[in-house]
Amino acid sequence: MNHRQKTPRLPAEWEPQRAIMLTWPHPDTDWADLLETVEGLYLRLAEEITRRQDLLLVCPDALCQRKLAERLQTQGIPLRRVFFAQASGNDTWTRDHGPVTVLEGDQAVLTDFRFNGWGGKHASALDDAITRGLHEAGVFDDTPMRSPQLVLEGGALETDGRNTLLTTRSAVLDPKRNPGLNAGEMERRFAELLGIQRVLWLDHGRLSGDDTDGHIDTLARFADPETILYATAHDHDPDAAELRAMAAELEAFRSADGRPYRLVPLPPIEPIYDPADGRRLPASYANFLIINGAVLAPIYGDAADEQALRTLTACFAQRTVTPLDCRALITQHGSLHCITMQLPQALPLTRQEPA
Repeated sequence: MNHRQKTPRLPAEWEPQRAIMLTWPHPDTDWADLLETVEGLYLRLAEEITRRQDLLLVCPDALCQRKLAERLQTQGIPLRRVFFAQASGNDTWTRDHGPVTVLEGDQAVLTDFRFNGWGGKHASALDDAITRGLHEAGVFDDTPMRSPQLVLEGGALETDGRNTLLTTRSAVLDPKRNPGLNAGEMERRFAELLGIQRVLWLDHGRLSGDDTDGHIDTLARFADPETILYATAHDHDPDAAELRAMAAELEAFRSADGRPYRLVPLPPIEPIYDPADGRRLPASYANFLIINGAVLAPIYGDAADEQALRTLTACFAQRTVTPLDCRALITQHGSLHCITMQLPQALPLTRQEPA
């Protein structure tokens, strides 16, 4: 049967996963000044992921791959769980340059959206080529891939796995991403490429210091098809008004069967600033990552960290909630979910040997 005759479905993050994809930080990325600290976080992340599933690690070259394999072994990470691939990149925000995988029946299909550095804010040509390069190298075996000429980042997509998408107009309809594209046309493309039947558009919600124009994965996330966790702010925070307006929008949304969602606020975080230049950094507890049997939760050394972990534990009662200190990550204006991309169970991987 021709797989293209089947309707695509974008799976929810809590569905069974084959692997998590990470693009490893290196000295030619913006992490140069914090590389040791950031690599330490990536190693912890790799350790947690490989306890439960496979890991696809993208390295810039063969030398990096060999050195990283040695570090992983020293860390006690089982290399049988690790698939390496080589590709040059501008940075390490895998959520936004990695593949978006849909399911057509039991067949995985990759979607390689264009990535233009969040509307031309940053260099992105190498990142934009990563998924295409991995596919050409056979990393995903013979999985079919579509390459629509549409700029769209994974951080802008939040689904319940039942053909409903939660997203923001500010990121998806940005004229510097897709000039002239309106909401109706984007909904048609969502349906065609991802099988989306309903789009819940947020007009409000923005974190100071965020350069993605309001990615949904920093603002509001499904915990299950009936539950949405969302970011909040202290009353004295300049972000408070926008996040309150977002909460009001979430209250007005209805599920496919017409019921209001169960809304769970995540605790507010005291503003965090970059010690080097005083810029506000976009810390968010909504930037958690769901993997098989666990939720990996970003923490920031804030008094609300423990409350955030309790909230996530209550919403994901069947999963272990594990905190990871993401203060180094937010210095580059992203967090845990932003550096990862989940690959569903149906997606095959093949091993690539270093040259």
